[in-house]
Amino acid sequence: MTDQRELAAALRAAVRGEVDFGVTARALTTMDASNYRRVPLGVCAPRDADDVAAALAVCREHGVPVVPRGGGTSIAGQATGTGVVLDFTRHMNRLLSLDPEAGTAVVQPGLVLDRLQEAAAPHGLRFGPDPSTHSRCTLGGMIGNNSCGSHSVAWGTTADNVRTLSVITARGARLRPGPGWAGAPEGLRPLVDGELARLRTGFPDLPRRISGYAVDALLPEHRADVARSLCGSEGTLAVLTEAELTLVRAPRARALAVLAYADESGAAQAAAGLLPYRPLTVEGMAADLVPSGADLPRGGAWLFVEAGGDTEVEARAAAETIVRAADVVDALVVTDPARQRALWRIREDASGTATRMPDGSEAWPGWEDCAVPPARLGAYLRDFRALLAEHGLRGTPYGHFGDGCIHVRIDFDLLTGPGVARFRRFSEELADLVVAHGGSLSGEHGDGQARAELLPRMYGAETVALFERVKGVWDPDGLLNPGMLVRPAPLDADLRFSALPREPVDVAFGYPADAGDFSAAVRRCVGVAKCRTTSVSGSAVMCPSYRATGEEEHSTRGRARLLHEMLAGEVVTDGWRSTEVRDALDLCLSCKGCRSDCPVGVDMATYKAEFLHHHYAGRRRPAAHYAMGWLPVWLRWAARTRTAGAANALASVRPLAGLAKRLGGIAAEREIPRLAGEPFSRWWRRRRPSATGEGRLVVLWPDTFTEHLSPSVGRAAVRVLEAAGLRVALPPTLRLPSGGRRVGDARSRSPLSLLTARRGRVCCGLTYLSTGQLDRARTVLGRTLDLLEPVLATDAPLVVLEPSCAAALRTDAPELLHDDPRAARLASRVLTFAETLETYAPDWTPPAVNRPVTGQTHCHQHAVLGDAPDRRLREAAGLTGELTGGCCGLAGDFGFERGHYEVSRACAEERLLPAVREAPQDAVVQADGFSCRTQLEQLGGVRGRHLAEILAEALDRRP
Repeated sequence: MTDQRELAAALRAAVRGEVDFGVTARALTTMDASNYRRVPLGVCAPRDADDVAAALAVCREHGVPVVPRGGGTSIAGQATGTGVVLDFTRHMNRLLSLDPEAGTAVVQPGLVLDRLQEAAAPHGLRFGPDPSTHSRCTLGGMIGNNSCGSHSVAWGTTADNVRTLSVITARGARLRPGPGWAGAPEGLRPLVDGELARLRTGFPDLPRRISGYAVDALLPEHRADVARSLCGSEGTLAVLTEAELTLVRAPRARALAVLAYADESGAAQAAAGLLPYRPLTVEGMAADLVPSGADLPRGGAWLFVEAGGDTEVEARAAAETIVRAADVVDALVVTDPARQRALWRIREDASGTATRMPDGSEAWPGWEDCAVPPARLGAYLRDFRALLAEHGLRGTPYGHFGDGCIHVRIDFDLLTGPGVARFRRFSEELADLVVAHGGSLSGEHGDGQARAELLPRMYGAETVALFERVKGVWDPDGLLNPGMLVRPAPLDADLRFSALPREPVDVAFGYPADAGDFSAAVRRCVGVAKCRTTSVSGSAVMCPSYRATGEEEHSTRGRARLLHEMLAGEVVTDGWRSTEVRDALDLCLSCKGCRSDCPVGVDMATYKAEFLHHHYAGRRRPAAHYAMGWLPVWLRWAARTRTAGAANALASVRPLAGLAKRLGGIAAEREIPRLAGEPFSRWWRRRRPSATGEGRLVVLWPDTFTEHLSPSVGRAAVRVLEAAGLRVALPPTLRLPSGGRRVGDARSRSPLSLLTARRGRVCCGLTYLSTGQLDRARTVLGRTLDLLEPVLATDAPLVVLEPSCAAALRTDAPELLHDDPRAARLASRVLTFAETLETYAPDWTPPAVNRPVTGQTHCHQHAVLGDAPDRRLREAAGLTGELTGGCCGLAGDFGFERGHYEVSRACAEERLLPAVREAPQDAVVQADGFSCRTQLEQLGGVRGRHLAEILAEALDRRP
């Protein structure tokens, strides 16, 4: 048995890169994007080829297997292993050279595909293959799996675009494979020369044959290309350290034709007929995977067919020719790049979207990418559907219809013995069906553990035995990625779900989308790693902490992996008390970006609150949880005692402010926000005693930030809402005895019942939720529901100005108080400022601002509330331009907490601050969240304003 400490010490002595055998590093690499889970001994991040050779030598000496790993997005299990994981993403991630004249690039294995594309684009070049995970998959992983992507009908597979490789064998030989037997290990050529007949007849001829070893690339007529034969070998033959790639000339213009068909069979049958028109893509998907409201032509299934040209006119003409040639229900041709990207995101998100069936039940990979000859795709899909029905399974195919390659996630029951047995039977029968149609078990993602056991059904026992002999030539000791491709582990072993608890975990939130099961919520993360992108576009948010640190543990996927291992109890052994899980969640901003941007809707903000609730149960919390988690209490106390002025004066004295920050767990770099001299509700009472007027009644929510820190927002909102003809009231502050049904106005006096009424203030509980003080949050929300009973008895909406508070009321409250039906009623009444005006004052014309606008859409607005009404309101007011996405980085208490300042600042510098600096001089800076406004003021010296303030100022200027 391997001594982990001895192995770790030997690796640290031999390599210059990091060696980590700790709990977090191991937990983060137990899984890829497949159904499989294998616990490694440790992780090594080599700095260069010398480090790789040194690590291999140590592992060989200790008899420990080695698993090369890139982005960890493999779907067949080949990026998992029980030995030492070589992580190439940390250091060996560079573009070494790019030659525009030759159309080549030299890359290290950890380079993310999009970084290569960005470097090649200014020269009119690109790397042809482009998997849907292009923003996070690595070139080494693509070579290991022989990845393809949507443009393979034009530019082929990764193997078609590789010139030469630099590899190190398990025994330390450094080779440079290429054509003409270049870089072949001793013994490979004699082996091939003795099997020429088999190599010429035993391999299916189809564009997406990825299964098995590409030994036929070593035939003389194929230039005896050793580099090509290594593509798709899944790290089982040698370890890649460098690759010379061929780039292709990208068309100057593109047009996307979206072809609609009645069903997927119609789309599948049509796909092959479009290939003579030389499209760049022929991608297919059915309605089950399309979000409601998607901008697609009418139909039940679609082909995404891209055409290229030197000009937009030429590209459009090519796309329209394809439309005319296709027998379609409806069609759409798009040349606008932004709209094309939006449409492509629908297709690219399918790998995650397909993980949940329309009824919310789970579906899994395992038969993700079979491929058949394109002309047989329609017939194959019909037989595939029949096989699903025979086994009582469901799945929605999508993928590369032009290449005959189908992706599908199926609702296998991988949690019970009978379910796993059915998974095996179905796999065996589907393998036979694919072979009967002349296909390949894998058409893109490789065999790994998911399909390697079934390769004899495709190739026959003798060809598989040849694969084993090839493995023996390259890796005679079986050191590299054992259990994959040859001598494989069983397809139903090492399933990642088997380690999870069988009974639901006792939790505070209701997890309605996961039937109340926290394990099922954590299982949502299938590892497609959209959260690991280093940049986002448009209004996207996820995952700002990962982009700030570049560390896997600070990605949504990394945190989900740690929670999975916490539940499994093998690597993370101290459950809810785990410091590793706590530390990974510590830099989660609770921005909720993953709730909307993750294809499977992982909600890490909720999981973080749940974890903190259990982690600190019965224990002292960090000082910041008391200082900022209980902020509503402290601010109400200051308002009642009228000591806001004194508090501001003390906070302006540097030594006193420093002491307060140290005691409160607040970052020393932060300024303490000033309290308002007059709270919003006090202004309201001074202004008038109750809501008057004839307009529609709306109840304005006095959130903690508007009430005590920025009452100008509340005053502006009242001004605009009343100008729009609405009648504004505030929620009750007294809970009346039974029968009291008056909608309050922040005084709610009833002389006959004052003796029995209970005084209070409504609160969404946000600060308690974000710090995981869920018992306190339940109490606060319960009191709020009591106060709001008169409001809920009417049809009056609740207008919430602070986006984070609106998001908490709309989602967190009903999920935390899942046993109180009033919480769902409250959630259904919550409207944003713009939603209120659009719904209840549709004929009102806002004042003309007629200025450019800059700023950032609040992350909770993007993730939970939606901003379409805000966009329309800005447009109506003449506010031109778009708000950026991302997160401001302050995120409530996050950016104030000690130890978070640098990450908070990095998040702001990603998109918000540059957008404001680059805006026109006369631009209005919009920031609807108090945190966003505070971040702008403290880091940018800029005053941001709520949309209500912008409109109110314009009203004041109106003649």
